Amino acid sequence: MSQIRTVFCRSVSLVTASLLIMQSTQAQYNFSGVDAKVQQYQKQLGKDAVIMVYKDNKVVYQKTLGECQVTTPAPIGATSQWLTAALVLTLVQEGKLSLDDKISQYLPIFTTYMKSYVTIRQCLEQTLGFRTDKGFVRRLKGYATLEEAVNDIASKREIDFKPGDAYQYSDQGWDIAGRILEVVTKKPFDRLMQDRILRPLGMRNTSFSTFDKAVSPSEGAVSSAADFVKFEQLLLDKGVFNGKQILPGTVVDELLKARTIAATVKYIPKNLEGWAYTYGGWVQQADEQQNAVVITSPGTDGTWPMIDVKNKYSFIVFVKNGQSEQKREMYADIKAAIDVAIGAAL
Repeated sequence: MSQIRTVFCRSVSLVTASLLIMQSTQAQYNFSGVDAKVQQYQKQLGKDAVIMVYKDNKVVYQKTLGECQVTTPAPIGATSQWLTAALVLTLVQEGKLSLDDKISQYLPIFTTYMKSYVTIRQCLEQTLGFRTDKGFVRRLKGYATLEEAVNDIASKREIDFKPGDAYQYSDQGWDIAGRILEVVTKKPFDRLMQDRILRPLGMRNTSFSTFDKAVSPSEGAVSSAADFVKFEQLLLDKGVFNGKQILPGTVVDELLKARTIAATVKYIPKNLEGWAYTYGGWVQQADEQQNAVVITSPGTDGTWPMIDVKNKYSFIVFVKNGQSEQKREMYADIKAAIDVAIGAAL
């Protein structure tokens, strides 16, 4: 009987401690304005969504809509590119490849089809110059492997412009870069991602899904709100998570550095117009010296993560079944309400 009483008392103590922590967080911040914005935009967000704010190594705000919980996995579309960019840069950091290497060095089929001059950097910068479909089309459907899908790019995609001369939003460069990683490491892309990024961060509900069988480095990730804020916090904390250096700080610096979009833009989604490009992300807001202050990596299905390096917090609107190409003004409006709550507590 005394053992049962001891276990019960410990359980009650843990619950009480958790409640005290939540009460302390709620007392520190007043997120009523954020609640009002979420209610205002609930129709656009859809019936299943999660909004989370992460600051000072803890969740300070979360709101769930419908059946979507913080651990609910769902496709995150083009937000996958942030993860892929981080993975590529880990191998660059280790000297296993260079961003200025020609893709044909690892994939000789591009020499066969007279495309040997394109570099890995141009793949990540989306200036590789191959003709593409406007918007993201899940090209990998029907391919058995990523290798087969990339071989199809080499053989069937015509040259549209000289590499480096123009920016064109596309999934092709990411898939090529992902395939190069497979060649260099002799490991499947999804296994490599698990080993280097996802498992060290404890992102248990995140993986790269397949359309039929081919993994898509450009838009194939499935994640959850609770998982992805860990990756955001990793970037905010210069590659450190839970006191452990997961990514070198130099890799994070490269990920968050603003890249100048070429004067000629062949195609860019309306949601992203006017923003400077980073590897896998976008500078949503810059300071007077044009340093990135707010960086985002919007998904094609409505998920919208942001990190605010000035106010030192990360934020995600995670949408399970959202409308694509949602207006960025909505996310900016929600973030403005978060800024008020965070600023009032400082």
